[in-house]
Amino acid sequence: MKLKTIPTLIAAALIAAAPAAAQQARPGTLSLSLDECIARALRDNLGVAIQVLGPQISAEGVSQAREKYLPTLSMSARSSKSENAAYSYLDATADSTIAKARNYTFLTASQFLPTGGTLNLNFTGNRNTSNSRGQTINPRYGTTLSFNLTQPLLKNFGLKINQREILVARNNLGVSDETLRNTLMTTVFNVESAYWNLIYSIESLDVRRQSLQLAKDLLDKNQRSVEVGTLAPIEVLSAQAEVATREADLIQAEAQIQSNEDQLKLLLHITGEEDKATTALVPKDKPTYVARQADLEEALAAAIENRTDLKIAKYGLETDRLNLGYAKNQVLPDLSFSASYSSPGIDGTRLIYSNNDPIYGDVIDTIPGDIGGALKQTFKMQYPNWNVGLTLSLPLANVFSRAALAQARLNLRQSMLDLENQKDQIYVEVKNAVRSVEANYKRILAYTKARELAEQKLAAEEEKRRVGMSTNYMVLSYQRDLANARISELNAIVSYNISIAALEKSMGTNLKSKNINFTDYVPERP
Repeated sequence: MKLKTIPTLIAAALIAAAPAAAQQARPGTLSLSLDECIARALRDNLGVAIQVLGPQISAEGVSQAREKYLPTLSMSARSSKSENAAYSYLDATADSTIAKARNYTFLTASQFLPTGGTLNLNFTGNRNTSNSRGQTINPRYGTTLSFNLTQPLLKNFGLKINQREILVARNNLGVSDETLRNTLMTTVFNVESAYWNLIYSIESLDVRRQSLQLAKDLLDKNQRSVEVGTLAPIEVLSAQAEVATREADLIQAEAQIQSNEDQLKLLLHITGEEDKATTALVPKDKPTYVARQADLEEALAAAIENRTDLKIAKYGLETDRLNLGYAKNQVLPDLSFSASYSSPGIDGTRLIYSNNDPIYGDVIDTIPGDIGGALKQTFKMQYPNWNVGLTLSLPLANVFSRAALAQARLNLRQSMLDLENQKDQIYVEVKNAVRSVEANYKRILAYTKARELAEQKLAAEEEKRRVGMSTNYMVLSYQRDLANARISELNAIVSYNISIAALEKSMGTNLKSKNINFTDYVPERP
């Protein structure tokens, strides 16, 4: 592909060299290329900075959703004493009955299962002492190890049902990623548009200056001709009027440069003191163009593959499918399976009574025991206990769940229609973008030819005026035509570059074409 420029802009650059050099030399002038502007905008733009936080927030949402599968652990200890008056010899060996207890929960663990069930592990122990008569073991130690399982079989059963929160959080993370990607793409396009518009306003100002200088030169010639009596004074008035008009055009062009500078500064986040210190933004790039073939079918295929709005819509559709599956599950009967298994152990100091009578006899001997014996019984599963059961709940009127199901179906249908509607809109957008590229390229060719003819016409008219065969009015008119032709050609080139940027954005490929790596803007994830 051949790089094309406006030939007359070379001459224009020579004419405007002095003011341009002065502008570059002024303190506070900031000269940037398009790539430098894009890099700075992606680094400093507040809109980008805001959206960069989105994936981080969503990633934490995924981590939070996963926490439901982390086990819950707890331990506790409790000590108590009770004392009551003894009303008979049979109550206690003293004036009051005293009972002391220590209860320990060595470990309680609860684990939520991917299938929707809950598994609990409990390991408890206790120590009890009493002065009541009739005790055969005092102090008494007890330990129990138990397992409990509850598992829904219909409602709330299934991997996808119980991982719905995690899957939705992942979809939200995908939406945040695509939203950030879209922000980057939009920022790149906005910077390109603002940059080319600033170039257009600066180059347009140069054209206006050239046109004004031509009018001033003609005015000087006319004034000298009037002084020597070879030209009527009315010709000076027409030249003066044209100079005043072109000066007004120059003022408007200067104001437009400032407006376009402000727009680019906003995108680059040049504000406050930096804005005050930056007297001018000077683009390094020149209004050039590269001919590019835009194929509609290829552009559409790229858009379907890369467009962030389509990806966001697909994430939303997947979330609605998950919600529909959950809503269907919630109207099922509640059938739950439960099972438990426990192993108790008891040991302690055995009391031996005279005449083998714990009521009236005296303690004549003891057989030591401690918690170790209880633990041994517990872990040997010496005394197993278990039970299993099924619980069925049949709601007669599940109005709210039915309404949620109907709503989930409508939401899914709406998302499917929205996806199709976005595809239609993308088709029109890409089609218009391709058409705009083709049209602007043809405009360049046409305006280049028009500018060349305008130059030839002005040169011929100036020669005719020199030999007295034309008037100042015709020369001024042709000067104006040449200035307009140059501005139109410049506008076509800038519009062509912006239309290419719009086409890349509509295809979702402008980050790739600028070698911008999306992963550089998202943090690493576990």
